[in-house]
Amino acid sequence: MSRIRSAQSDSRGLPARLSWRDVADEALAGLVQRPGRSVMTMLGTILGIGTFVTVLGFTATTQGQISTQFSILSATQVSVTGGPFPADASGLARRIDGVVSGGVFWSVSQNHPGLQIAAQPNPGAGGTIAGTGLDLTAADPSALTAMGAQVTDGRLYDGFAQDRAEPVAVLGALAARRLGITQLSGSPAVFVSGIPYTVIGIASDFTRAPGELLSVIIPSSTALARYGLPENSAPSMLITTRLGAAQVVARQIAVALNPSDPGLFQVSVPADPTVLQGRVNSSLNRLIFLLAGMSLVIGTIGIVNTTMVAVIERTAEIGLRRALGARPRQIAAQFLVESLAIGAMGGLIGTAAAVIAVLVAAILRHQTAVIPAWTVLTAPLAGSFLGMVAGIYPAARASRIEPVAALR
Repeated sequence: MSRIRSAQSDSRGLPARLSWRDVADEALAGLVQRPGRSVMTMLGTILGIGTFVTVLGFTATTQGQISTQFSILSATQVSVTGGPFPADASGLARRIDGVVSGGVFWSVSQNHPGLQIAAQPNPGAGGTIAGTGLDLTAADPSALTAMGAQVTDGRLYDGFAQDRAEPVAVLGALAARRLGITQLSGSPAVFVSGIPYTVIGIASDFTRAPGELLSVIIPSSTALARYGLPENSAPSMLITTRLGAAQVVARQIAVALNPSDPGLFQVSVPADPTVLQGRVNSSLNRLIFLLAGMSLVIGTIGIVNTTMVAVIERTAEIGLRRALGARPRQIAAQFLVESLAIGAMGGLIGTAAAVIAVLVAAILRHQTAVIPAWTVLTAPLAGSFLGMVAGIYPAARASRIEPVAALR
């Protein structure tokens, strides 16, 4: 009906007009009549907006997890090197408010590289040394606690074994596997250059010192009695603190260990979480917007290409509309409205799909999904804008089609 009115107006010499309602009706008819092409055109916006929201959601969720890990690590761990450490270093550290545990440890193997670790008193008789590649570590009981030792069989040695320099040992899970010790029934022993140490525990994990999984750990007092003071490998002290107390403990521990000369100790604490988190977030944000921008550009190009194909295929239809009196701006408006509608629907579908993908991924990874609210609110509008921008050139191309050339 609108096309007839336009033709009649032109015959009277009056300017033809096409209301926005008529433009919307024509655009909707064009989309419904070609559902396959409309869906294919819409895929560009769906992929572009969906990728944009998905990348932002995944990254925001990951940033939340990274921030948590940074905070926990920096707020609960302090390392001290140098020395010499006083005999009661663990007790001095515990006097500082906020300290949970802390102890001294060192590698005996580095001071005595000729040590042989095996599950039998004379490893040479069997042709090979079962414990090749293992380390012998000296640590006081508090150091084991600070390392986060988790025992699956047996127990850790305590202050009694430390005070009496008992010949006992705790094995890391990997060391126990290499030595062939799978259970503690029968009181198995590990031999260090022929000297037996009763295995009283097997640790499946060391949260803060994973390298100790390949170690045979003995009381530091036992190591001092049998191997002397460490020379090639300087002792270290690992301290765990209550949440948020690491920075305060780091400023006080050197003075507590040696008030007369605290400069003998080097104290290290993980970087301030706010600074570290800011650097990581800055790098991730640049990567996010680069990837999201690329996805939007690709989606826009897809809409342009598909719309151009639609214009070429509908050349005869456009020529017929022009012959009936439709003006170039009316043809351009029709294609712009079609592109706008496709962009809006693609933005809505892409946003919904992206939100579902982020939620499912977070649930599967046992994380808390974090989706910036502004992305969910603005993504459909961005889809509409992209659809309109992508339709400018095809609409201009359609408006310049001459009726005679089109009908020919």
